[in-house]
Amino acid sequence: MEGKKVKDTSVIMSHVVMSQDANVAGNVHGGVIMKHIDTAAGVVASRHARCNAVTASIDKLDFHNPAFIGELLTLTASLNLVGKTSMEIGVRVEAENTFTAEKRHIASAYLTFVALDEKHQPKEVPPLILEDADEIRRNQEAIERRKIRLFAKGKRMET
Repeated sequence: MEGKKVKDTSVIMSHVVMSQDANVAGNVHGGVIMKHIDTAAGVVASRHARCNAVTASIDKLDFHNPAFIGELLTLTASLNLVGKTSMEIGVRVEAENTFTAEKRHIASAYLTFVALDEKHQPKEVPPLILEDADEIRRNQEAIERRKIRLFAKGKRMET
């Protein structure tokens, strides 16, 4: 199976925050941001695997700043690690005030997706081709996160 480059499956998605996305104070609901994160990661996973891919876990989701009605949310998502049937995708969310051009880091997340075949069974995915130092660093960090996830999973299974 031929490998794929990170840049070939990465995605940048934008969403204008509307009143239905926020609470009465004008802050975007965390769940709305989570949905956009899941969508962006899902696009990356499907582009890499070229099949249906589903969320297996959200390893880490950190909110750093609020986003407000009228701002532009921009989500940047790319692969960090590819296993046999699973993929770790990193997503960064920024909010931009389109009048002032001020940008803020809103959230970051790591999600694991699993590729599925037509029978909804895990399907093998292409390997990941790393091209630069940043991609190699993100891949090494993802390997460490995967080790922790697998250890925790094994530990839970024992109890």
